[in-house]
Amino acid sequence: MRPSLESPPPQLADEPPLVRTPPPGPNSRAWSARLQRVESPAFAARRDARADRSGEDQGPIVYAQGNGANVTDVDGNRYVDLTAGFGALALGHRAPRAARAVDQQARRLWHALGDVYASDVKITLMERLAQLFADGARAAGSDDTGARVMLGQSGADAITAALKTCCLATGKPGVVAFEGGYHGLSYGPLSVTSFQPSFREPFRAQLSPHARFVPFPRDAADADRCLAALDDALAAGDVGATLFEPIQGRGGVRLAPPGFWVEVAARTRRRGALLIADEIWTGLGRAGAMTLSSELRIAPDVLCLGKALGGGLPLSACVARDDVMAAWAEHGEVVHTATFHGSPIPCAGGVALLDALRAEKLAERAADGGARWLDELRGALAGADEVVDVRGRGLLVGLEFSSGEVSLSLARRLLAEGYLVVPGGRHAEVLTLTPPLTISEALLSGFNATLGSLLASLRDHLE
Repeated sequence: MRPSLESPPPQLADEPPLVRTPPPGPNSRAWSARLQRVESPAFAARRDARADRSGEDQGPIVYAQGNGANVTDVDGNRYVDLTAGFGALALGHRAPRAARAVDQQARRLWHALGDVYASDVKITLMERLAQLFADGARAAGSDDTGARVMLGQSGADAITAALKTCCLATGKPGVVAFEGGYHGLSYGPLSVTSFQPSFREPFRAQLSPHARFVPFPRDAADADRCLAALDDALAAGDVGATLFEPIQGRGGVRLAPPGFWVEVAARTRRRGALLIADEIWTGLGRAGAMTLSSELRIAPDVLCLGKALGGGLPLSACVARDDVMAAWAEHGEVVHTATFHGSPIPCAGGVALLDALRAEKLAERAADGGARWLDELRGALAGADEVVDVRGRGLLVGLEFSSGEVSLSLARRLLAEGYLVVPGGRHAEVLTLTPPLTISEALLSGFNATLGSLLASLRDHLE
C-alpha cells in the first residue's frame, strides 16, 4: 500500500500560513532597498514590468528562516512554500536527514582536490548515480546499463557536460531542441534554450550556430507535425544529439502527448544521434518517479540531474552510458571540470537525498498525492473562465490562466494570504507549483480553497 502525504517525516514544520504584516512588510522593504543598490538591475526591471502588467505591487519579501514546508520572512510572516526553491528543496527546508549528513561532512572535510584527488563521499555519490541510471535503463527495457558520471554545481553545468559529451562521442556539433524549452543561461545551454527570446537575443552572435529548434506539440493531433520537423532537422546529417525535457518545467509545465517522446527517441537513434534527457526538474521524485524518462519507457543515452540532487545544496550531474562517456578518453587530455565540482559537502547532501527518496518512498508519495491534488485543483477551479488548464504529474503542477496579468495578480494575492508560488510560461501565464515532496495533503487542500476564493474575488475586481 502506497503511503499518504498526510504523515510528513518528523521534525519538519508543516504549519498553515500566518501573516502578521501585509507583505512585503517594512523589514522586507528595507532589506530589498539594500539589495537593489548592489544587485544586477535586471531583476528590479523585471519586477517593475510585472507590476505594470498586473497592476499589483511586485516588491519582494526577504526570507529569514525555512523549516519543512514553511518559510518565515524578516517581518515574521509564515508562508506555505509551494516553490521549494524551484524544486531544489525536495525534502523541504532544513530537512533533518540532509542537515545531519551535511553537518557530519562539514566536521571532517570541506574540500578535496577536484579531479586530481577525490573525496570518499564524492565516489559514493557517483556510484549511486551510476546505479540510478542503470535502474532506469533496465526499467525502460534497455540492456545498456553501465554508466559514468560528471558532477557540476548547477543544471546548466550538467547540460554543458552533456552537450560536450555528445559532440565528442558523435563528432557532430548539431543539437536539436524543442521550442519553449529551458536548459540554463550559460552559453552552451543558452544556445539550446528557446523559452524566452529576450534571454537569447542580446547574445545571439556569441551562441552556437548548430542548434535547431522544432515545435513542441500542442496536443496529440499536433504530434505528427512536430515529428516531421524533427525528421527534417535530423536529416541535415550534422546532428549529434536531441535534447528534451520529459515535462517542460519553466516553459509552463507542458506535457507532450502519450508516446511522443518514445517516437522522438526512436527517430533520433535511427539517424545516429544521441538522446539527452534533461531531468533537472522532473527527476528525483518530482514527477512521481526517480526518473520520468524511465517511467515513459525511454532509456536516454545521457541523463542530466540537478535542482533537488544536493538536498538543497548546489549539485548537478551528467550521467551517460559507458560507451558514450568513453569518448572523453579518446581525445587526449580533454577534461571538463571546475574547482567546486563534486565538493564533499554538497555530495553528502546528495547521498542523503537519494537515501531519503528510497527510505520514505517519496516518488511514490508524489505520484499518488499529486494525482489527488490535481483532482482537487480541477474541482476547485472548475467553471472559472480565467482557467485555461490544470495539468502536471506528481508534484510538478501548472495552473494556466487566460493571461499573465491574471496569473501575476493571483501570485501576489496568494502571497498576501501566505502562499509562495512562482509564475512560469513564456508570458508568466502559468502558476508553477513545486512543493516539497514531504508536504502534507492538508496544506495542499488549504491552498486549493484559498486559490478558489481569490480567483472569485479577482474576477469581481476585474469586472
